[in-house]
Order: sequence, then C-alpha cells, then structure tokens
Amino acid sequence: MFKSCIFCGLLSLLLLSCRETYTPPNTSTKTSYLVVEGVINTGGDSTSIKLSKTVSLTSKTTVNPVVGATVMVESNQNGTTWPLAGDGQGNYSAAALNLSATAQYRLSIMTSDGTYISDFVPVTATPPIDSVGYMLKSDGVHLYVSSHDPSNNTQLYRWDFQETWIFHSEYESSYIADTVNDMIVPRSIDQYVYYCFGNDVSSNILIASTKHLGKSAIYQQPLVTIPFTSEKVENKYSVLVKQYALTDDAYAYYENLRKNTEQLGTIFSTMPTEVIGNIHNTTNSSVPAVGYVSATNIQTKRIFILTDALPPALVDYPYACEVDTATIYDVKNTFFYPPVTAIPIDRVPKGFVYSTIPCVDCTIRGTTKTPSFWK
Repeated sequence: MFKSCIFCGLLSLLLLSCRETYTPPNTSTKTSYLVVEGVINTGGDSTSIKLSKTVSLTSKTTVNPVVGATVMVESNQNGTTWPLAGDGQGNYSAAALNLSATAQYRLSIMTSDGTYISDFVPVTATPPIDSVGYMLKSDGVHLYVSSHDPSNNTQLYRWDFQETWIFHSEYESSYIADTVNDMIVPRSIDQYVYYCFGNDVSSNILIASTKHLGKSAIYQQPLVTIPFTSEKVENKYSVLVKQYALTDDAYAYYENLRKNTEQLGTIFSTMPTEVIGNIHNTTNSSVPAVGYVSATNIQTKRIFILTDALPPALVDYPYACEVDTATIYDVKNTFFYPPVTAIPIDRVPKGFVYSTIPCVDCTIRGTTKTPSFWK
C-alpha cells in the first residue's frame, strides 16, 4: 500500500508538471470579414442593417463597426433601389419601405475594401405574435413567446428581443463636485444619477420549426431566464420581442450557426460546420462575408414586468461597494485632483461621505433618459 501511495504521488506530480498555459497559435492572415446583421423589413416599419468587421481572438477591440458604406435594398423587378442612411456607428436604416410581396429583394453593400451583394430572396409573411409571457420558477423568471399561423404557410420561425429595465446605483448622491469653483455643491434635479435605464439585446439564436406538427403553432417557446437576483427585475422590466418567418435556407443557416455557437464543448457535441450565408464578396470571392439577409414583415410585441409580481429577492450588485469619509482637509485631494475616483454622497460634520464612481453614478452602465415607450 505504501509503494502504491508513492507511485500515485509521483504520477500526480508528473501530470501537474506537464501542464502548460494554452496560447492560441499566431496566424499570418490579417483578413477581417464583413458581418451583416438585419432583415429587409417589407412591412410598415423601418429597415435596419448593422455592418461590422470580425476581430481576432487576441484583439482588445470587441466592436468594429463599418462606417461610410453605401447600402441599398434592390428589387428584382425593374431594378428599383432604396438607399439606407448610415448613422456613423455601423447602423444603416430607412423608413418603412412597404415592399411588394410579389418581388424578390437583396442588399447591395459598397465598403472601402469591396462590394458585397446578397442573394435575391422571396418575401415571407410573418404572422402576428399571439402573446409574450413569463412563468416564475425556482431559478427565476422564464420568458416565452407563443404564435401561430392559421394559414399554415409559416412553419419556420425566428425571434430576437430587446430588454429595458430601470435600476439604481448602490448609493444615492446628493452632492456633486463643482470643478469650476472647486466646491462641493448640492445636486440639481437634472444631475441626479441614482436611477438609470439599462438595455440589452438577445444573444442566443432562437428558432423553431413546426414542420413536424399538424399545424403551425408555437406554444410558450422559451426566450430567456432572468434570475430573481438580477437588477433587471429589481424595479421594472420590459422586453420587446421581434418575430420573423424564415425560408428553408434561412432556417438552415441559423440552425448551423446555433450548433456552432451553443452546442460545442463536449466530446458528444456536434462537430463545427462551415456556416454559409447568402452574402457574397464580388470584389474578392475568396474573402467570405458573414450573415444571412431575409425579407419579411417583422411582428413585435412588448410586455412589462413589475416587481410586485415577483417574489422578494436580494439583488446582486455588480460592484463591491463601501463608503468612506473625506474631511474638509481631504476634499480637494479626493474630489478634484486627478485621477478622481470618488463621488460625494452626503455631508457629515467632519466633511463628506463618499464612494467610488461605479457605486454612485448609474450612468456608467445606463442612461437617465426615459425611453419613449416607458409607462
């Protein structure tokens, strides 16, 4: 037994000594691929397309928008085109196009490094969303969507969503540092940074097929689960769900993309496959583009969730927050000399109570401007 223990110990040391930190191999290629996100909205709402470039795994930049591009929607009938205006941040949009359902449409994109076109695609008719709701389970709020197509023409569905919620900083500040006069003064109403609105968008690929069913009906398709301890549901939460009807090719694209991004990680996972979209680089065919452009009327539905509808929970604040006191002799060093990392919270006999900026100023994670749809 003693010899066995020695052998096991030596084997453990050998295995530990063989561990090395994995460093991704350097590649000589500098190619960055165009990424196209969005749908040609054939209905009575705006069309919005987002253009960006891929970044390497080692890059410190995670957002790489394409600006200054020329983007147009084209019809296969009479060569009619509709331009999309850029906002300087990689987003290109046009007001309601109200396109004919009998034509086919594609995107034409001209960037500083090439021209891209998508395949002409037929218009799919997206049925209305029946309902967006939620269930309360032990691990949080489970959001879902339900829909159906009485004509049974739509059998392939996709969804994404935009979240908005109101949250607050850990501490409420009644004072602000007046850097012009080097004074600590009371905040005005428009300077309060305690309550803010946060925003997020869906990150998972949400698709479903009813081809195996006798009718086109989606019942309580899961969207996302929000823990009760999340700031999103501490006060008031809203979600806008968007629904799209897909063609067979579009569904296959999103299904492959979903498998490649969500099902990898174990030896039993689906092996990664090449995700081929319908966008082509006409300047250099050897350089691919990422994305699939569909043409459909987008259906939407928004709901609100109030805290009163949820069980009480202790919310996890994203920062470790503490307060300290700056005496009247420390005020300038604390609040005016760079680098300034503190915000005064309240006045005390010896000076001012303060905390760090992330714990006091909610605008570093959101905005104080109330959304137009908020009620």
